[in-house]
Amino acid sequence: MMRFELYTEESDDRTVYITGNFNNWNPKDYNYQLKQLNPNNYFIEIDDKILPDIVEYKFTKGGWENVELDKYGNITPNRKAEKAKGKTSDSVEKWRLNWGPFKKEFFPLAEVISDEFYIPQLDRYRKVWAVLPYDYYVSEKSYPVLYLQDAQNLFNEGSGYGNWEIDKKLSILAEYGRGDVIIIAIEHGSEERIKEYIFDNDNVANGSEGKKYIRFITDTLKPFVDEHYRTKKDRDNTGIGGSSLGALISIYSGFLYPEVYSKLLIFSPSLWVEPNNNFPMMNFRIPFKTKIYLYGGGQEGSKMVKRIHVFEEYLKRWEKKNLFDFEFRTSINPEGTHSEFYWSQEFPRAIEWLFYNNTENPVEVKPQQQSVKN
Repeated sequence: MMRFELYTEESDDRTVYITGNFNNWNPKDYNYQLKQLNPNNYFIEIDDKILPDIVEYKFTKGGWENVELDKYGNITPNRKAEKAKGKTSDSVEKWRLNWGPFKKEFFPLAEVISDEFYIPQLDRYRKVWAVLPYDYYVSEKSYPVLYLQDAQNLFNEGSGYGNWEIDKKLSILAEYGRGDVIIIAIEHGSEERIKEYIFDNDNVANGSEGKKYIRFITDTLKPFVDEHYRTKKDRDNTGIGGSSLGALISIYSGFLYPEVYSKLLIFSPSLWVEPNNNFPMMNFRIPFKTKIYLYGGGQEGSKMVKRIHVFEEYLKRWEKKNLFDFEFRTSINPEGTHSEFYWSQEFPRAIEWLFYNNTENPVEVKPQQQSVKN
């Protein structure tokens, strides 16, 4: 057995785990939960047969959003130890809490494109935001774009249901060199929201307007954004997403306009509107490669996770018919409720997977610049 001992000055009631090259870097593996001796000291003993000769590892409090940090709040390199020594003693000075702390120097720039952006397809107006990388105005780079629904719940403090804190989460991604994405956030239409996010189901929305809303983003808003910002305009660098009904209309967008969107961020989709998954889709001779990040919470009602898994099966069926070439990742949080807090936690993982083609978590990437140590 190899013994791993941990001392941490910061104590709270979260469980401590060890993760590494012996468990596929699973940050919340119940087989690798440390035993607590007192508020500051922990240990775990792991069977030698499981461990490689050089063990690489990190400590977490149940996820990469709750991983260990150094005393300045910076990422720590992977720890390394020789199995032959049989024992190692480590100390952790700080821990993340839901991805925090956040560094102001990496915060994105949120600017209003228009308080009243005209939607010709619906003959109404809407507030639209651009959330730009922190270095947008001092760089000459072009950026991929993600269009997100329900801007009121994405980053503004004081929203009625909390918010995703995408500004804070993008600062974390930027710190690790993965924040080069422009977010275009479209505010929902308040009392018009359900109609605009329902594609074609008058039983749910009296006069569903989803077709027109999708055309607004695709035919009106995207050309405007591409003209006024330094964007990568091609489908490989364009995504769309949202949560709940906003996720549902994003599925329609991706299936109807696969030549425009290659990445779908789908959080807690309202699949009950389409229980038979009768999504219209374009049929091309050469199927488009489409990445879909699916997330759902185990506490969102008995059918949320089940519907997501059924939707997965439909994705596989459509793929077999050569309608699409899907790459999808499904993330289920057993503790997750239908709320902004859990969508906020999932957001960095989804961005990292959709836009950076890497299974490595952002916290495993070296910062692109060191923070100033006060």
